[in-house]
Amino acid sequence: MFSSRVSKLALNVILLYPHPDFVRGISRTRLKNKLMSETDKRLSKMKGLKYAEKLLRLANNSHPAADKDSVQVQEVRYYCRQLIELIKQQETLNKDMITAAEAIPESALYASAPGVALQSASRLIGELGDIRRFDNANQLNAYVGIDLNRYQSGQYTRQDHINKRGNPHARALTYLIVRNMIRAKHSAPNHIVDYYYKLKKQPHPKRDKVAVVACMNKTLTCFYAMVMTSTKYHYDTRTRSPIINAESKAPASV
Repeated sequence: MFSSRVSKLALNVILLYPHPDFVRGISRTRLKNKLMSETDKRLSKMKGLKYAEKLLRLANNSHPAADKDSVQVQEVRYYCRQLIELIKQQETLNKDMITAAEAIPESALYASAPGVALQSASRLIGELGDIRRFDNANQLNAYVGIDLNRYQSGQYTRQDHINKRGNPHARALTYLIVRNMIRAKHSAPNHIVDYYYKLKKQPHPKRDKVAVVACMNKTLTCFYAMVMTSTKYHYDTRTRSPIINAESKAPASV
């Protein structure tokens, strides 16, 4: 019924109707109004009606082993309340993190890149710190853990693998950013996505994960250049490459 069973909407619906018997006998319109008024997410009438129809259909087709007054139903409601409270705390922390990061110049630089929202930018600052401490982009890649580990013995050469000895949280975040860039290729074109599809269309196409890791390397190199030059990301659609835009320069950090 929901794309995520731990979303606020899903948890609120489960909290309201943890058992099919709570749904049976309620009209579609009344159920729609209940969903619209008593869930945290603002639902349109059309979406509210769609969820009401799905809920009624699932309730009529279900055959639960426990009745609606059982302790299991009370337990479901208890854990729903706990999860909803944790989600609210997480949202508050995210807002505080974004507010704190806005005072740091790198936040605006990272957020200027496609696929990087303010929350991702604040997380990048938290995981990478001040990347000016690195002498070059290769050191940044090694810190994240995507530098290559090569092994050769005589005529045998093992396939290259990334080290994975760096910051796993920064590595996962960079992976997510690259995936977001690929998903938003039509609305936000950039040279990282161009590079991804170039690797996929070569005479010997790279596998998806290999291409993504190569794009992670290129993304971190781009971030390093942006921070070192205090320049926001700008993509030239004519040359299909990033360029330095003098008007977009942000103040360098002290």
